[in-house]
Amino acid sequence: MATRRCLSIWFPYLLTDWLTAKQPTRRDMPFVVVAAVHGRQVIQAANPLAVQLGVHPEMVLADAKAFVPALEAVEEKPQWKEKLLKSIAVWSIRFAPVVAVDKTDTGLLLDVSGCAHLWGGEEAYLSYIQQSFQQKGYHIKLGLADTYGAAWAVARFASALPIIPVGKHVDALQAMSASALRLSQPILDRLYKLGLRTIGQFAFMQRSVLRRRFGEELLLRLAQTFGQEEEWIDPVVAPIPYEERLACLEPVNTVPGIEIAITKLLESLCMRLDNEGKGLRRALLKAYRVDGKVEQIGVQTSRPSANVAHLFKLFALKISDIEPALGIELFVLSAFRIEDLSAAQEALWSQRTGLTDPGVAELIDRLKNKSERCEVSRFLPDTHYWPERAIRLSDSLVERSGLTWTTNRPRPARLLPQAIPIAVTAPIPDYPPMLFTYLGVVHKICKSDGPERIEREWWMEEGDHRDYYQVEDQQGSRYWIYRSGHYNGDKPAKWFLHGFFA
Repeated sequence: MATRRCLSIWFPYLLTDWLTAKQPTRRDMPFVVVAAVHGRQVIQAANPLAVQLGVHPEMVLADAKAFVPALEAVEEKPQWKEKLLKSIAVWSIRFAPVVAVDKTDTGLLLDVSGCAHLWGGEEAYLSYIQQSFQQKGYHIKLGLADTYGAAWAVARFASALPIIPVGKHVDALQAMSASALRLSQPILDRLYKLGLRTIGQFAFMQRSVLRRRFGEELLLRLAQTFGQEEEWIDPVVAPIPYEERLACLEPVNTVPGIEIAITKLLESLCMRLDNEGKGLRRALLKAYRVDGKVEQIGVQTSRPSANVAHLFKLFALKISDIEPALGIELFVLSAFRIEDLSAAQEALWSQRTGLTDPGVAELIDRLKNKSERCEVSRFLPDTHYWPERAIRLSDSLVERSGLTWTTNRPRPARLLPQAIPIAVTAPIPDYPPMLFTYLGVVHKICKSDGPERIEREWWMEEGDHRDYYQVEDQQGSRYWIYRSGHYNGDKPAKWFLHGFFA
């Protein structure tokens, strides 16, 4: 039986490393994470630069700012550390199959038995893990030993190589501080009061003496650290992907057989999505043929859907793209994009119209999945003055914007992505134009309205303002044109066509 090997990963600057990775400019400034404790802002974590200046956790923020005036403070969010550690633990499953969050502090515990040889040995294994976290911006310390307790102690208290050879952990721990046993502070205080500061000074005393003076906790931690008693951890489980599989007893090579397989997969997937209050936006069906080749078709929806009948119609449009050849032995349906789905309220009649009508979304889905060249776009207002930036493309029918469309000023039904230069004749400067030439055709203007001045967004770019006019020619066509900047006697004015009114 192979020897068990345990790895401890400690993040001494977990929260501040994460904040620095999100905002790299914080790397060169001292900052801390604070939380309100009994009416005072108390430091929960400090970045390396702040620690070098003497700031440390559990210090009152006001006291720290007294000698580090430039100290920046970030308010801690509820369950911040726990959520971050869990997400890192799930990501770390790539290093070992069993990964757990260390509940004693900011760290992880991994069962790495039989893993190191895949990287060429334990030293290369730890080096790879170290580099992987450094690339993510995290400072870590590692400890590898036969037990979780020994690995935990090495990661936090060892100054030499973070690897204890097999069977040598008892000897290696004797010179370490009693704090390396993960004991509570009252027990540590009693040990220090009696002069017992290292593990070796009391580890081999009679158990009855240790139990009488320090209780069961000390004996339990000693036994777990030395490997005399098993220590269990609660490993994290990677989120199960929204994927369904259907293996075929006999190869399937007919359209009805493929339709039955798709229906069964959709029923299983949609039942799960419906129970979780979710719907898919993008899904992919893979068909594994007997000859080893893989056929695949994908669909996407305009809004989250868990409707089996609707989704089947989308896949049915593309079944002809599947070539079963000698037959398909495995179908795999994967939902790559999942969104929350609000439950539909049943009623005797429905007054839902427009984008709230499910029939509209289903029609758009059928059109878009029937042909790759079919494009159906939806736009929402955006926080910009410049017309071409005042809208943004939305890929969802259910997305809501906190802004409202401009209705008090005319806006064209069709806005050109790039304004087109035109030649304009105006009677005198700052007067509406009399005619303009577009694509070689002269348009005589009968009616005009304007100007509407729109200033350039100076915080984004430099340039002239625009004076917009809504004009109508003799044929009744209406256009949106503008002059760029003020009239300059030395240079002709620059006019542009920017849109068409319905």
